Amino acid sequence: MTPHPVVQAAIDLSAGAIGGAACVFSGQPLDTAKVKMQTFPTMYRGFIHCIVSTYRQVGVKGLYQGTTPALMANIAENSVLFMSYGFCQQVIRFAAGLHSDTVLSDTQKACAGSVASIFSSLVLCPTELVKCRLQAMYEMEASGKITKSQNTVWSVVKTIMKTEGFVGFFNGLTTTIAREVPGYFCFFGAYELCRTTFAERMKCDKDEIGALPIIFSGGFGGGCLWLVVYPMDCVKSRIQVMSMTGKQGGFFKTLMTIARTEGVRALYSGLTPTMVRTFPANGALFLGYEASRKFMMKQFDS
Repeated sequence: MTPHPVVQAAIDLSAGAIGGAACVFSGQPLDTAKVKMQTFPTMYRGFIHCIVSTYRQVGVKGLYQGTTPALMANIAENSVLFMSYGFCQQVIRFAAGLHSDTVLSDTQKACAGSVASIFSSLVLCPTELVKCRLQAMYEMEASGKITKSQNTVWSVVKTIMKTEGFVGFFNGLTTTIAREVPGYFCFFGAYELCRTTFAERMKCDKDEIGALPIIFSGGFGGGCLWLVVYPMDCVKSRIQVMSMTGKQGGFFKTLMTIARTEGVRALYSGLTPTMVRTFPANGALFLGYEASRKFMMKQFDS
């Protein structure tokens, strides 16, 4: 039988949390390299140089700097994202005059994911802000932009509250939403399209295609997301990290400043580790989500 809507929301939220945790553990070092290269594009020759330099300077812990807020960010984001994704699918069915059990097209699911990302941005922005600042802390100190070390989650949170207040946690929110809305349209659209293709080739239901096709579909969706929104993510990271030194300009001002003073290429700094990371990380995200959701839904089968 179909679970009660409240139970369904709880299942989607829990499955999203499990997927988010799997995503972090499988890709954190490459995410750290991405943020460092986005914020200081001339400091490293490439992502291998960035990873090796970080290891030599700080050790293995430097590659996992920001893991705690990254876990908080991904669990919070994906919990809300997938819970909202299920709800937004129902909204689209209602708007289109469809029955509540109607299977949506891949495009309709992409639209649902796009709208759901607005809600997830509200919980993602504060935790991602702390993560990005921790990941770029060494470079901020080395370049003389800050003098006092703030190398724990709590010290960064206290500093933000003291110097910027509660609204300081939402530095880069506009850019986060600008990134998420088109990004998650591509993310869910590509994921569902890829699953549909596998299901047609394998002549089975989309939910029965197996682990490897799900991992590939998740990685493909993640790759499409980053190729579309990467410059916006670069601007977001720059705003969130550099706001440690004082108030930063908004999205368009920061975007134009980077393009004018550093060149358009700077907006793609860190793209390589991002694309390398996206297949295992997003593959793990969707595998964790689909497997745990399927297990929980089975408890309600008659």
